Formats: sequence, C-alpha cells, structure tokens
Amino acid sequence: MRKVLTSTYFILSLVLFVFSVYLLFFSFKKEISFELDSGELVAAKKEKREKVTDDTHMSTPEVVRAVYMSQCGAKSPKIRKHIKDLILSTKLNAVVIDIKDYTGTVSFPTNLKAANEGKGCIVSDMKDLIKDFHKNGIYVIGRITVFQDPLYARAHPELAVQSKSKKAPWSDWRGLHFIDVGARDFWKYILKISHEAHQEYYFDELNYDYIRFPSDGPMSDAEYLWSDYNNRAEELENFFRFISYNAKVPDKQGHIPKISADLFGMVTTNYDDLTIGQLLEKALPYFDYIAPMVYPSHYPKSFLGLGNPNKHVYTVVNYSMKKAIERTEANRTKIKSRLYKESSIKGVYIKPKYNKNKLRAWLQDFDYGGNYGVKEVKDQIKALEDLGLYSYMIWDPANIYTKGAYVD
Repeated sequence: MRKVLTSTYFILSLVLFVFSVYLLFFSFKKEISFELDSGELVAAKKEKREKVTDDTHMSTPEVVRAVYMSQCGAKSPKIRKHIKDLILSTKLNAVVIDIKDYTGTVSFPTNLKAANEGKGCIVSDMKDLIKDFHKNGIYVIGRITVFQDPLYARAHPELAVQSKSKKAPWSDWRGLHFIDVGARDFWKYILKISHEAHQEYYFDELNYDYIRFPSDGPMSDAEYLWSDYNNRAEELENFFRFISYNAKVPDKQGHIPKISADLFGMVTTNYDDLTIGQLLEKALPYFDYIAPMVYPSHYPKSFLGLGNPNKHVYTVVNYSMKKAIERTEANRTKIKSRLYKESSIKGVYIKPKYNKNKLRAWLQDFDYGGNYGVKEVKDQIKALEDLGLYSYMIWDPANIYTKGAYVD
C-alpha cells in the first residue's frame, strides 16, 4: 500500500510540476485574439443583474459563474475589455482577480513592506477597475496566493520552509519559495492584505489559494521550523480558523466579505491529506465556499481506470463533485476537526450537514493535456449541473476563454 501511495504522490507532483511550467510560458505560446463574433451584443447582458448593495460592494449572487483574470491581465486594456465583454454577453456574472500572485507581488498599490517589490504586475487603478465591474453588475472575487510567496520569503527568510542542505529558504522545482504554514507573523501579513483588499479596493469576496504545504520539489530536503510536518492537516486547520475568524469583518458600510478556499481536486475522493495538509472536512467549517480544483488534466491516468482523464471530462468532474457533496452533506465523519464533536463511536465525529451549494468548483478552459473547446468546457459545466451545482469558476492562465461554452 505504501508503494502505491508513493507512486500516486510522485505522479501528482510530476503533473503539478509540468503544469507549473505550462503556466509560466503558456501566454507566450498561445495566439491571443480578442475579437468578438460578428453580431454579438456586448453592451449588456439580457438577464437582470444584481445591483451594488452600497457605494462599494455587491452582494453575492445566488449563482456565481466566474472567470479568472490574472493581475497582469488586469493591467492590460485588451484583456480587461475581453473579460468584461465576455461576461456581459454570456451567462457569466463574476470575475476572479489576483490580489497576490505566485511571485508574492500584491496587485494594487499598498504600503505593506516588500509587497510591491516583486516581479509581478501592479494595477495602479485597481479601484477604478473594480468600480467599473460593479457598475456593470459583475461580482468581484480577489484571489490570494498564500503560502507560496518567494517575495515574502526573501524579506523574511527565517519564516520560510528551510533547505536542510543549503541552510537557506527551500525552493520547489521552479525555484519558488514557500512560507512555513505555522509562521503566524505571516498570517498577520495575509490578514492585512485581506482587509486592505476588501475595505480599500472593494473586492466582494476573498479567495485563498495555495493554502497548503509544498509538494513539487525536493521534499526530503525541506525542513519546517514553525510547524509540525507530521501533523500537517492540524497545522493548516489552525490557519483556516485564524483567517475565518479575522478576515470576515465589516467595512465602514457594514459589508462583510465572503471567503472561499481553493483545494486540490482529489480532496473530494481521498481521505489522506495528499502530503500537503488538505482535508475537505477540515476546511468546510471555516469558509463560505469550498472550491475544489477538479481540472481533468490534473488527475492521474489511474483515476477510475480512465487512462486519459482529458478524454472523460464529464466523468472526472461529476464523480469528484458527487463525492464532495456526499462528504459535505454527511453528519458523520472519521476526520477530526476542532469544531466537530466525538460521537459515541470511537473515531467517528459529528459534523454539521452543510448545504451542497457551499461547493463551487474550479473548472478548466485551457489546453493542457488535451484540447479544451466548447464541448469539453460545457461537459464540465453539465457534470456540475446534473448534481444540482450551478456555481463555478473557470481557470485559464492566459485569460482567453471559449465564449461558446458560456452561452445557452
């Protein structure tokens, strides 16, 4: 069994590494076109849009259909127009914009030390961009890459995951540093970014990504000075608890942000922590929405015996999210959480029965491992809708989306 698990983790890490390289270079390889089909109406979407609840924020739509826009994309007038026109002319109604990306750079001007000193893009008029989205009835989610933060690691190397051999911050295969999950001073930094994004820049929702221990690198060389690596899931739950209790505070208008968590897709089917500390049941109590990244391209060939998951996108998404619903709605679990009570059966815990609409999956609209066109994207969406799940977020690192997939 140990050999099987080791093989699974190796495959998972390899997939992550290859995909990471893809993310870095994809935008240079893919031909970009922002042309809309002739005759398309982009001035306004026909269905009624939610109005802002005050001068700064929107309330969360009952159904959220979002596309991702990187912070470099948010700086580009062409990509801004592309995303806005796409949303206004389809059934999409939301956008996910980077607040802090994989470089550690915060996307808007801030006084936080080192936050704007990285290699990432800074959107000087982020506030105006978000106001324009709100004016057009577009819900704005801010994505924060948490523990993968080479910029903060350079400024505070003592808080980073350490390399045993180099006596310096550990790096993954891409040369990127991770902050130790147990470094609580870093938690406060993330909280400050969260408050500023919500209260000063008017992001409606805060979406936390890379809330995990590192995986795709020389793991035997990694050392943790601030957390117990053997109790990864518990260490991560401590962060979940901190961010949940401290990020959801009202601004001057009384608006309280929703918070969401991005998790590996296989947390819906696995009951181990995938060596990164993520367990679905430990995240459920602390976030308004859980976003499993059920990208078919990220599943091993052995998953359900499918061979090539890219050829079975409906099956991958439907099966994964069906299992997520079962675990979300269950009132018993063998996974311990600080907020679950022990039942009369040893090793079994009583948990709340959460509504399945707490689940909002990430789907893929990018050609990694296969060709993703209208059919492939629509099949993923149908896989959710057949389960009664209608909210989703769509990922493409190049910010170029298959428009036909988002019209009825």
